[in-house]
Amino acid sequence: MNKLVIATGNAGKLRELQSLLAPLAIEVISQKSLDIPDADETGLSFVENALIKARHAAAISGLPALADDSGLCVDVLHGAPGIYSARYAGVGANDADNNHLLLQNLLPFRADGLPLTARFVCVLVMVRHAEDPLPLICQGIWEGEILSAPRGADGFGYDPLFWVPELHASSAELAPGVKNRASHRGKAMNALLRELQSTLPTG
Repeated sequence: MNKLVIATGNAGKLRELQSLLAPLAIEVISQKSLDIPDADETGLSFVENALIKARHAAAISGLPALADDSGLCVDVLHGAPGIYSARYAGVGANDADNNHLLLQNLLPFRADGLPLTARFVCVLVMVRHAEDPLPLICQGIWEGEILSAPRGADGFGYDPLFWVPELHASSAELAPGVKNRASHRGKAMNALLRELQSTLPTG
């Protein structure tokens, strides 16, 4: 395998995945550059949606594909926004819309003063071809809390609201290298890299 399609239309995810894949001696191609439309995410779990996206990109491109499905799960909201994180405020919602709705939905829970615990979840799925019967599936989880207001100017999605207690910063305040080492996506990618590096050349 010397080429790999990244099955995401999210520019932030693409940058992080390209950086994390840098140790592998393979050409990383974005789905957008091949004019591959987004897949319909009809699954009910992160694993199902990642698999749908990976198979979709592989079928259209004829190349191996890597897909990420990730989101924020807030305990008091019973795991919401979960798999609907990117479209929490509706189809076409942007990051600001989603963050605003999350803060509004958490207002009733702030009165008790307890930390609003949450976690970022990332599932990575890599398929060698569209009908791969044995896809590589790796998962990463990043524990944290939800802030009452955004902090930081970096990152994307819910990063400005995600407080990481052990780093004393929001995800949006972390340098890219620090975030990649600590994050859900970084953990999932490290697991994937361990699998791939046993069979692929590095450079």
